[in-house]
Amino acid sequence: MSSVLLVAHHERVEAGVLARTAAAWLAERGHEALVTEVDGAAHNLGDLRTADAAAIAATDLVVSLGGDGTMLRAVQLLQGAPVPVIGVNVGLLGYLTEVEPDGLSGALDRWFAGPEAGQWEIDERMLVEVALTRAGGAADGRWTALNEGVVEKLESGHTVRLQVSIDGAPFTSYAADGLILSTPTGSTAYSLSARGPVLSPRLRALLLTPVSPHMLFDRSLVLDPTEALEVEVIGHRAAALSIDGQPAAILGEGDKVTVSPSAKVARFVRFGGRRFHQILKAKFGLTDR
Repeated sequence: MSSVLLVAHHERVEAGVLARTAAAWLAERGHEALVTEVDGAAHNLGDLRTADAAAIAATDLVVSLGGDGTMLRAVQLLQGAPVPVIGVNVGLLGYLTEVEPDGLSGALDRWFAGPEAGQWEIDERMLVEVALTRAGGAADGRWTALNEGVVEKLESGHTVRLQVSIDGAPFTSYAADGLILSTPTGSTAYSLSARGPVLSPRLRALLLTPVSPHMLFDRSLVLDPTEALEVEVIGHRAAALSIDGQPAAILGEGDKVTVSPSAKVARFVRFGGRRFHQILKAKFGLTDR
């Protein structure tokens, strides 16, 4: 018997319907469906077993029912545990997802057929560790991110001043709306909207992209992951730290955020064998020229 965690978008009715469909499919074949407490409450799935952190880490598979935000939440729930994730697109863009809703049962069939039958493969994605150190030197939080950590302004109409250091040496200070510290996977998320470059997810790299910088130097930097990246708040205006789109902390003058590659990876199940540039083309509506 396998255990499968179902992670469903809280505000999409279709996600709850698909969770019921998946749970029934699994039960008929002797497998067990699990949900988190909040997902169970959101979709009235109280009859399914509620998974705590230990059960989530020990599950055999995660099925994400939503868009990219739900995929990010699924990865956060795993906290680096090497559990594969199947993404079912019940969102808008669904860049990280693999399966459309009507393909859910087929995807489960193929998963349980096993990789030896050539039914699927694992796409490993780099994760980063984001650490916060307060001005006095005390550690005050550590997070794992699939897409990015973002340090950005709190006050509308004002920039925030941020000092960037690379390998312990000061690089430059930014007056900007914020800085995006992303992975190659995150290069097609917030960083892309700030005109950052698109990186292949096969790369291991750190991407630094300024948001609306009020300065002549407005380019992104692509760094080797061994190059230690640190951002310090140097102005009197406070800043906010978010991790994969979720609020994490409020930063004051002298607080520092460091980003480094994680030893763990996210593991996505892929069925179609499409390459990165083909997915990019399909999701962003690019045409042949």
